[in-house]
Amino acid sequence: MKLSVFTVLDDAGPGRDRPREAIALAEAADRAGFSGLWVAEHHFTATGLCPSPPVLLAACGARTTRLRLGALVAVLPFHRPVDLAEEYALLDRLVGGRVNMGLGSGYIPAEFAGYGIDPASRHERFDRAYDTLVRAMAGEPVEAGGPGDPPVRLNVLPVQRPHPPFWIAVQRREAIPYVARRGASVALIPYATVRDLEELAEEIREFRAAARPDARQEVAVALHVYAGPDPAHARAAFRRYLDDRHHLGSPHLEAKAQRDARQVEPAALETAGLAAFGSPSEVEARLAALAKIGVDEVLGIFDFGGLSPTEAIASVESLGRLRRDEP
Repeated sequence: MKLSVFTVLDDAGPGRDRPREAIALAEAADRAGFSGLWVAEHHFTATGLCPSPPVLLAACGARTTRLRLGALVAVLPFHRPVDLAEEYALLDRLVGGRVNMGLGSGYIPAEFAGYGIDPASRHERFDRAYDTLVRAMAGEPVEAGGPGDPPVRLNVLPVQRPHPPFWIAVQRREAIPYVARRGASVALIPYATVRDLEELAEEIREFRAAARPDARQEVAVALHVYAGPDPAHARAAFRRYLDDRHHLGSPHLEAKAQRDARQVEPAALETAGLAAFGSPSEVEARLAALAKIGVDEVLGIFDFGGLSPTEAIASVESLGRLRRDEP
């Protein structure tokens, strides 16, 4: 099972330069032999401080050599698809074909309000943008503006043909077969959506059952991770992170809390296998449980809730050493 870093770049307080911290985290992940670095796109709130993943990923690409670099997610309703196709195609050129593309429809009310977009239209906007993005990156003619505008072709195509691999982030279980039928991989956020590993395993089986036989489709799962000497400190940071998510009105986390408020408590999430804190060997055992139910890639959230860059990097390095030393 692959292990990557996923940074949301949540606001860690005054004096912190979160984008530069993400670059340092990318360098550490590259040295440690991790599979990739993924960054979240967010706008107008402290939930995440990266409004333009291609810019940050280009900087990370200049400082790494083998690490794959992905957005999780590029929020399709907020962009013209031809613009995204151009930006990520150029990024794939700059980093030598190392781009992963995570796509999503968005979920934070303040972001839709900031763009003046009705959240009820997000799935329709996603579908329309997705089809255009796929065709544009493949070099096909697409409409850059509205219906009736002359078609255009990208003048820079990605290294990976016909396009970089796509993941679609899912927080509604009913969307899982839809992603599978499209031939894309799926990214799941279990701390905000499921009660335990058994329910997560059910979702993975649903995805595999609906997957296309002609496509290579993977399951990626986001997980808060701390591998070090002070797990109590990490648990306090995890609580801060969850409190911030509640404050920002994450609808999926709120829906889970309404079903059973105990399920979104930090201790309950850890007991359920939806977070991993402890020594490197204890964390690796948690990750092994995810591999056993069919997870292909863990997207480790190492820099959450105000944890220092030193702590996040130390976790990455300790797990990298452990994996290198395994027989």
